[in-house]
Amino acid sequence: MMFPWRQIVLLSITGCLAEDVIFQGPRWRTEPSDLILPINSPDQQATVTCEAEGSPPPQYRWSLNGTLIDLGNDYRRHMSGGSLIISDLDKDQDTGVYQCTAFNAWGSILGRRASLQFAYLDNFKTQSARSAVNVREGQGVVLLCGPPAHSGELTFAWIFNEYPYFVQQDSRRFISQETGSLYIAKVERSDVGNYTCVVNNSVTREKVLSSPTPLVLRSDGVMGEYEPKIEVHFSDSVPAAKESVVKLECFALGNPVPEISWRRTSGIPFPSKVKMKNSNAVLEIPNFQQEDAGTYECMAENRRGKNAARGRISFHAKPHWLQTMADTALSIQENLFWECKANGKPKPSYSWLKNGEQVSAEGRVQIENGALSIATVNLSDSGVYQCVAENKHGIIYSRAQLMVLASPPSFSRSPLKALLKARSGSQVTLECKPQASPPAISLLLKSGKAHVQYNALIQPLNSNGINMHTPSSVVWPEPTRITVRPTNMEIIVGESIVLPCQIACDPALDVSFSWAFNGQLIDFQRDSNHFERVGGSISGDLMIRNIQLNHGGKYICIVDTDVESLSTSAILVVKGPPGPPDKVAVDEITDSTAQLSWTLGRDNGSPITGYIIQARTPFTVGWQAVDTVPEMVNGNTLTATVVGLNAWVEYEFRVVARNVVGLGEPSPSSAKTRTEDTIPDTAPTDVGGGGGTKSELVITWEPVAEELQNGEGFGYIIAFRPVGTVTWTRSVISTPGAAPYVFRNDTIPPFSPFDVKVGAYNNRGEGPFSSIATVYSAEEVPSMAPKRVWTRSVSAVQIEVIWEAVPTISERVLGYEVVYWEDDTKPETVGKVRISGNYTLVNITGLRANTVYYLCVAAFNTAGPGPQSAPINATTKKPPPDRAPLNIQWTMIGSTLTMQWDAVVAMETESRVTGYLRQRNNDINVILINKTTVELSLLGNDNYLIQIKAMSEGGEGVGSEPIHIHKLSEFTFVSYASLHSPCDH
Repeated sequence: MMFPWRQIVLLSITGCLAEDVIFQGPRWRTEPSDLILPINSPDQQATVTCEAEGSPPPQYRWSLNGTLIDLGNDYRRHMSGGSLIISDLDKDQDTGVYQCTAFNAWGSILGRRASLQFAYLDNFKTQSARSAVNVREGQGVVLLCGPPAHSGELTFAWIFNEYPYFVQQDSRRFISQETGSLYIAKVERSDVGNYTCVVNNSVTREKVLSSPTPLVLRSDGVMGEYEPKIEVHFSDSVPAAKESVVKLECFALGNPVPEISWRRTSGIPFPSKVKMKNSNAVLEIPNFQQEDAGTYECMAENRRGKNAARGRISFHAKPHWLQTMADTALSIQENLFWECKANGKPKPSYSWLKNGEQVSAEGRVQIENGALSIATVNLSDSGVYQCVAENKHGIIYSRAQLMVLASPPSFSRSPLKALLKARSGSQVTLECKPQASPPAISLLLKSGKAHVQYNALIQPLNSNGINMHTPSSVVWPEPTRITVRPTNMEIIVGESIVLPCQIACDPALDVSFSWAFNGQLIDFQRDSNHFERVGGSISGDLMIRNIQLNHGGKYICIVDTDVESLSTSAILVVKGPPGPPDKVAVDEITDSTAQLSWTLGRDNGSPITGYIIQARTPFTVGWQAVDTVPEMVNGNTLTATVVGLNAWVEYEFRVVARNVVGLGEPSPSSAKTRTEDTIPDTAPTDVGGGGGTKSELVITWEPVAEELQNGEGFGYIIAFRPVGTVTWTRSVISTPGAAPYVFRNDTIPPFSPFDVKVGAYNNRGEGPFSSIATVYSAEEVPSMAPKRVWTRSVSAVQIEVIWEAVPTISERVLGYEVVYWEDDTKPETVGKVRISGNYTLVNITGLRANTVYYLCVAAFNTAGPGPQSAPINATTKKPPPDRAPLNIQWTMIGSTLTMQWDAVVAMETESRVTGYLRQRNNDINVILINKTTVELSLLGNDNYLIQIKAMSEGGEGVGSEPIHIHKLSEFTFVSYASLHSPCDH
């Protein structure tokens, strides 16, 4: 065939669609969300939402835990639109993972999985009294909560003695919201009492209370000062989700009360979003991001020493899309290539679905990571596809529809440009891409002057017809120049910089800037945390924020115009804290020293200036810095001797390097190595004792800590003698713990003083003795009972007991004990009250109204109570009326307040009313029984809160709603009447 045009330049085969395609497969509008509901929630109904669009409108089906739900035979479940509604919720049947599928004639798509869970909070298993916790004044203590079985987030509080007195957290007291336990760094006398743990379920709003735990002070002395002991600390590894709120807890016991501080071991300061709460016991990091990951250290310090706990927060994130597919229409026999990319931590894995079914790689279909390719598509490949990205934290779906079509040639979508720009002397390519299915054969021809104009005439052909296209012209603009270039730089980790890249160019040119880092183009969307393009149309400046070590390298600015490409580069050196040293080894060890060596780690751009040696034992909390020789280990040294170690203790060592930038990450730990044994060099402390039963000498001491026992075969030597004598009696016990030693002998006189000292020994020999303490032998119980015991019923809940003191006897009397009970056949009603000193009166409270109680009194000392007095009985009063005064009316004229109310009439089972109690702020006034009115003179500058209660023999009745009267200067006359609600003016 002959063509009339002058020259054929290009023969190409290409395929496109002939006209726009409308995609009608289902796509999501609303997908399900996770639900957590209270058990027995009031509405007893849950809705799992699901809504899609498409043409025709989609239909839906649901699965639970992978099994299709048969809605036709399920009376509790039905659909509204696409949403699943569940009635009469049942924890066992309805808990699980739900998934919605939407489908129409074009295909099917799966929705995201949604879990339905039920929140609950059981009661504590037992409500019997918890065992008392005995502690010395000045010592630290932990009170355990032990929350009951539950589902849903919990919060914790503690009641001190009685509601509503809650424990207030400060630098001395801390309530962990992880365990619920209460921590008191240093116990004071005011802490003695009963502690009740309150557990709240944040979802169900339920609240349960434990039984009280009594905190009792020991009588064997006050605890001396000691270094902090961290009792609350976070895990060595803490996973944290992207954008979550991370809370780290840290609290230490110690005397004096330790101060808590925090830092990052990298030396990077905390950003302003980080908050310290509860006297620094809680570190809160909102909106957690990748740069917040790292090792965090909590330091507890007082004047006796310091202790530290470390843990690494690792970043994790459910997958999120970086690249998804778009709806695509292809001609038959064309090839499909779709690629989806997701980011996440850990890196997600991919799979593909077609119409909700798994796509397998075989034949024409190939799957590689996040890419799907189908060779020579045919009509059966049409459908709705989903790319699935998943890691252990979540799963996401992207969706696109594939349509396989046929059409005749058309230039409607890809006309030739009327004007093309080109650099002088360069080659110009004219692309001819008509839409056609099956593919068209295109002929591109030229005419005119080659260096000035190409007149291109297009003739595409296929089996469906021929089409022609119009000419195109080419011009040559001025060349482009780079005017400002980046320069080589050195920078510290965490800082930010701008690398400049600016040009001068012909205004007719379209210009674009891009940057490459170490040979790879920078993806500004994916790496937006660190990289950002800044500047105007002729500036491609690169801002790098919060630079990390891995950002060091070669940066290239690439300038692309319509006709050419230019580039300029710079080297960025990033300096940071040193990398971890390696191969820490213990070359020689004695009972108190260890010779260490290690190998050099990376200096990360700044010379290493020194090393810190740290050690860990089974007895320390985390890693602690240790003393060395030389004291300061410089950066050129790879050996050091650790001194001041404890004998017969298993140690691990690690090394941390530092440079001018800061401290680096620690080395891997050395192999565990035990120091040599030696005789004990620490004596037991707090030697004391006393008490016991007749003819006994009880000796106690604070045991020597295991890390100070210096060897195997550890035990104690107890030596004692009567005061004023010379010869010591010795006894050896091989128990390394704190069990008291009891010496029994019938010849020991009661309550006689002994000199006592305690030493330590092990297989290597005897160590030092403690200082001598005076301990008294057991005394005998008082031999006489109190006489002339008398009782008086004070109210419905209180009885007063009075007795005559025991006369002088040979036994000591430290105080008196009152025992009371309701019924001899009910031992659970027995109560006991002790009062120390010479007091002969006690009020017993918390009793039941209108009940007979039997009481007796005995004197006591350390040997226990003596004989009891003869029982007597007393009956508590009837309870006061349980109704508040009503119809309270009041009138204010000037500064005079007049009040009146209806009388309260007692029922037969209640104590009669003897008067009325008016409480004005903290002042109490009693009104006579025959009066239900009162006049008061009020001061003009005060606010008043007034409440009326009926008074009876049984005590105070129920108070009226409080009446608030504000400063009189605000008014001159007010009158108000109230039946049940407060008066507030």
